[in-house]
Amino acid sequence: MLSGVLAALAGALCWTLASSVWRRLPTALSASQLNLLKNGLALLLLLPLLGASGAAALWHEPQALLLLAASGVLGIAIGDSLFFAALRRIGTRRTLTLDAGGPAVTALLGMAALAERPNPLQWLGIALITAALWLVAGHDSTSPRSGDWGLGVALALGALACGSGGAVLARAALRSGAIDPLHAAALRLLAAALVLLPLLPSLLRRPQGPRPLRRRWPLGVLATLLGTTAGISLQQTALLHLPGALAVALLATAPVMALPLASLEGDHPGWRGVFAALLGLAGVSCVVA
Repeated sequence: MLSGVLAALAGALCWTLASSVWRRLPTALSASQLNLLKNGLALLLLLPLLGASGAAALWHEPQALLLLAASGVLGIAIGDSLFFAALRRIGTRRTLTLDAGGPAVTALLGMAALAERPNPLQWLGIALITAALWLVAGHDSTSPRSGDWGLGVALALGALACGSGGAVLARAALRSGAIDPLHAAALRLLAAALVLLPLLPSLLRRPQGPRPLRRRWPLGVLATLLGTTAGISLQQTALLHLPGALAVALLATAPVMALPLASLEGDHPGWRGVFAALLGLAGVSCVVA
């Protein structure tokens, strides 16, 4: 269990740092195009690490293969596209805090699909995390004043639902223990990339106009390494060793990790933002107690 806990916390840190980099990346690409780009980069970075024997083992688990592919489409192709769109509208801290509602959604889905029932203390933790979600969803004094706020919250909640559904599907595929987390991550990324592939022609067309003064690809590679290659691999490791709701709850510590980065985006959390993040952390502590 300890390895799953450490993997989840490391994954949360990787995703927090990657989200901050993606948020600050100057680009004219749409959220879906950016998602396709990072999935393609992540696959290129993962391929050298994959062994032929592990990849061949996937074909002997057809049900797990289908579950992982569906997980990639729902959680990565759709969920990450919504996540990127939310990042642009409401910032890293708010998007990640809204995403902290994932444990509650995942717990309910896990009960329905996998018969995984949280104990009373874990339900308390899920309630605290959900309370943090509603705190940050409220229009506090530091919230953006444009009409993008409501849309950003809706996009973040959509990303939460897709991510939770994808996590439950991946957990169902990994329960047998026959599939390596690294291969599971690669399969999910491949499925997501294939679904987004129709966007490739528009991605390859270079927009006309002046080029930026500084190179953008190092930031893109860094964010992909942190959030997609390392983050998703660590997420799969956590899902392998922990029940779905517990793994997602630990991954939801990202809002607390995002607090020190908030000022870099001109985002000043105030007491409400800090309290929401700490409430989420208290909820996570109950979930893993």
